[in-house]
Amino acid sequence: MDLSNENVIHIKKEGIEYLQFRRLLEYGNVINHAYSLGIDKNFKTFKANNQKLEDSKYKKAIEDYKQICSALGTNYKNLVKTNQEHTNNVKIVNEKLNSDAPDINLSDYLETDGLITNKKGLILSTTNADCILLLFFDPVKKVIANVHSGWRGTVKRIAVKAVQNMKEKFGCDPKDIICCICPSIRKCHFEVDKDVKDIFEQEFKDLKSSEKWLEARKNKWNIDTVYINIEMLKKEGLKEENIIDSGICSVCNSNIIHSCRAEKEEYGLNTALIEIRD
Repeated sequence: MDLSNENVIHIKKEGIEYLQFRRLLEYGNVINHAYSLGIDKNFKTFKANNQKLEDSKYKKAIEDYKQICSALGTNYKNLVKTNQEHTNNVKIVNEKLNSDAPDINLSDYLETDGLITNKKGLILSTTNADCILLLFFDPVKKVIANVHSGWRGTVKRIAVKAVQNMKEKFGCDPKDIICCICPSIRKCHFEVDKDVKDIFEQEFKDLKSSEKWLEARKNKWNIDTVYINIEMLKKEGLKEENIIDSGICSVCNSNIIHSCRAEKEEYGLNTALIEIRD
C-alpha cells in the first residue's frame, strides 16, 4: 500500500514507514519531519487522564520512537512530547529538560497541546488517532511548531493560538508560515450528535457557507474539521498555497494508520515529528 499523493511521499526505510510532505522536503537541509505509519507501531506513552501505561507498552513506544528517529537520522533522546489534553495551550520550548532521555510524560507539558521552538536539534512530537496534527514551519525566521487539534482543540482554535505565538514570540509573518496537515479523520467519518454540532455552529458563525463543512444525515451530522482549520489559518494570514493538506483519512486507512473510531478502546497512536536540524 502506498499513500503517496501530490502533497506527501510514503517512505519505507529500515523497516519503518512514514509520510513526508513534499513542501517541507524543499527545506530538508533545514528541517527534519515525519508522520508515522503502521498500526504495528504505537507511540502511546500514557493512558487517558495521564494514567501510567504498563511498562511493556511504554517500552514498546520508546522503541518505536527510537526506530523512526533512527530512520530520520536523528536521536530519539532529543524528543520533546506534549501530554495532550485537548486544550488550546501552546508552549515555547527553549531547551531539553532531561539530559540523557526524551522529554516524555513530564509535568512541564501537562495540559499542553502545542509546542513551538526556534532551537536546533529539538524534536517536537505530537500524537493522534483521528485528531488533526499540524506541522508549522517559518523558513524566514526558522521557527517550527507541532500542534494537536482534536475537535475540542479546533473549537478552541489552537491553530490560531499557535500562529499568534509564532508572531508575538518570534516575529513570524503569517504570510511566510507553512502549515502541513497530517492524516486525520475526515468529513466522511466524523459523524456527531446534535450537541457537538451545536457547539461547532455556535463557535464558527464567522465561517460563512456552513454547508461546506457541515452535512446533515438523518439525526447525525458530519463535520469537516480540516476545512475549518484551513479557513481559520487563512483568516489568520496564512497564504492558501502555504497550507498543505495530506488529504488522507485515518478511518478510511485504518489498516495502516491508527484510528480511535476504527480501533475503539484499544486504539494506538501515530506520531508527527518535526525538528530544526543541527
